[in-house]
Amino acid sequence: MSNEQNLIKKTAKELGMTYKELGEAIGYSGDSLNNMASKDNAIISNQIKKAIDLYLENLNLKKKLQDYEILKNALKNIVEE
Repeated sequence: MSNEQNLIKKTAKELGMTYKELGEAIGYSGDSLNNMASKDNAIISNQIKKAIDLYLENLNLKKKLQDYEILKNALKNIVEE
């Protein structure tokens, strides 16, 4: 099993997504990801690797933005008191 396969399987598992959901999120078909994840010697394209990396980065940035919004609102409430 290659590291690339592990990336697809690991990402889908960590995010609690099916291959179809992950594929839709990164612009690929779920069937394509499923085929690549299930074959022992499948070669994962650099585009898919990059798409997964960018998707994970996007999720991380969205989480940070939510945290900043919470902090901003908390500070706003303190200042208004």
